[in-house]
Amino acid sequence: MSDLHFRPVDGEAALEEWRQVHNTIIPTAPLALDEVRRNAERYHLEVARLGGEAVGCSTVRPPTEEEPAATVIARVLPEHRGRGIGGLIYRQGLARAREFGAERIETIVLASNTEGLAFALARGFVQVEEYLLPGDTVPFLTLRLS
Repeated sequence: MSDLHFRPVDGEAALEEWRQVHNTIIPTAPLALDEVRRNAERYHLEVARLGGEAVGCSTVRPPTEEEPAATVIARVLPEHRGRGIGGLIYRQGLARAREFGAERIETIVLASNTEGLAFALARGFVQVEEYLLPGDTVPFLTLRLS
């Protein structure tokens, strides 16, 4: 898919595109623009664009001294799934995590996102944790690459 391009979240337009993709896929925990700005300062965020349109996004949380695992999250809008975009976003994020020196790779999936969960399991991830954000009823699942 040679026309898929990755754009680092480095300006207002990219922040908003990333936010829109995230909030569509994670409706139980929508982020405000200021929250995305803070995340962009701590994590590596990218927007995946196909033909000039945002079709997905990624988050790579670098490992820290306290947590040697990097977290790689690939998101694809539902209408663009099943075309290999998620795999390309995931590989891009995995490469970034390796550049950060990650010893382990984890991902996080909203439990109701059955397609996202199947995607992670098919790539060798296994569930290691389940948690609820305050006020939520749908848990998030943390999975580790085995």
